[in-house]
Amino acid sequence: MTADVEDEQPGLVIEGDNLAVLPGFSDGSFQLIYIDPPFNTGAARTRRALRVTPDADGDRTGFAGRRYRTEVVGRSAYADTFADYRAFIEPRLLEARRLLSASGTLYFHIDQREAHYCKVLLDEIFGRDAFLNEIVWAYDFGGRARDRWPAKHDTILVYVRTPGAHFFDQDAIDRIPYMAPGLVGPEKAARGKLPTDVWWQSIVGTSSKEKTGYPTQKPAPILRRIIQASSRPGDRVLDFFAGSGTTGAVARELGRRFVLVDANPDAIAVMRRRLGDDGVTYRCDRA
Repeated sequence: MTADVEDEQPGLVIEGDNLAVLPGFSDGSFQLIYIDPPFNTGAARTRRALRVTPDADGDRTGFAGRRYRTEVVGRSAYADTFADYRAFIEPRLLEARRLLSASGTLYFHIDQREAHYCKVLLDEIFGRDAFLNEIVWAYDFGGRARDRWPAKHDTILVYVRTPGAHFFDQDAIDRIPYMAPGLVGPEKAARGKLPTDVWWQSIVGTSSKEKTGYPTQKPAPILRRIIQASSRPGDRVLDFFAGSGTTGAVARELGRRFVLVDANPDAIAVMRRRLGDDGVTYRCDRA
């Protein structure tokens, strides 16, 4: 089955192997591609969904010593291990380059275990002159290592389809506060500044309304900044490791059309709950 998007509703969610789905799209179909593939940690990634209720004899202590009882109400997981990560990701990146419009941009989200290998691979596929940025997303939550500096950042490698001809709308990006507003004067401080290539952004908090319970959910502000900068209203955005559907949720909010692909039925279920049926087509493209 082909997966072209010419006659689809504003949103399309496809359940299937992305390597089988992507050839069904026409060359240059997308202005922006964001992917957050498995990071090849060598382990199963899991997340539990908990319900917390007040209970004097509960298993958890909260603010002011109050006791709570926790109950596991859901669990999701996926395997994050590949014997040869390059063999897994290379054909998918080749498809990504084919699918980008002439002014399009790829944002490839990865962690420190594979970032350097992926950078070399992307240089080969796109060309070194197509490299635009290495964005560092820094956060400060989660576990703390005792035998090394705690790893608290991800890397987003940014490549363009046509060097020097990519679309980037600086004026559309939400500004952020200056870290030392007293040094720039009141006018600049009130206006804020454009983000650099280091992005400080909290992970999706346990009690956040944004939280879906999916193991690899990324914060909406990260995708908002990417979509604002590298696409226009009405453009098509693709995420073929879609997970919890953050790319689609933000793209719709910003008036972009989107295509999301994921092979995990749990991810498709999360996206259905999150995106609903209004303006979204769901399709299963499994062999």
